[in-house]
Amino acid sequence: MVAAQVFPIHLPSEAEEQRVLLSNVAWATYVVLRDTEPSGGVRMTYLGGQLEIMSPSRGHEVSKTQIARLLELFCLERDIPLYGYGSTTFRKEEKEVGLEPAECYCRGADRLVPDIALEVVVSAAALDKLLVYRQLGVREVWIFQAGKFRLLELDGEQYAAIDASQVLPEVDLDRLAWYVQQEDQHLALLAYRAELRR
Repeated sequence: MVAAQVFPIHLPSEAEEQRVLLSNVAWATYVVLRDTEPSGGVRMTYLGGQLEIMSPSRGHEVSKTQIARLLELFCLERDIPLYGYGSTTFRKEEKEVGLEPAECYCRGADRLVPDIALEVVVSAAALDKLLVYRQLGVREVWIFQAGKFRLLELDGEQYAAIDASQVLPEVDLDRLAWYVQQEDQHLALLAYRAELRR
């Protein structure tokens, strides 16, 4: 009997994300792993000794990039100062937390902690990223899943659902989500720009 028949190996499709969860990982080990990972192609979430390593899927990266392009286009057209930090690693040793958002932004000024963190959900995370964002003090978390946005705002010690962004209330996120789902990214950007200029 062949070993693969006894222990079948699942190879993720392009639509799936590969995730590994490690326990009892020292803070120093996480820092070394994060700082020496050369490709930048993996995301690491650290929460009190647990480390999730995720390799984003193509769908994840396409959605997060198109959201970023559309949001940045909106702010440029509306003359809203927006500072983008991409997938920068944010961490706090004293809280033993760290992660990389899909994208993140500050409005109006360059600050150490983003106002908005974007999370594109293709598959379930092994760790609760909201606990990490709360410890970091990120004001809003925008979750894009199944073609829709869900917004959460830090309200004291927890996140609460909100209907519209308090950081960027001008943005119609339902409209933005519609453009994110268009197959031709370039045509979607052109159409969105034309709509904003009407």
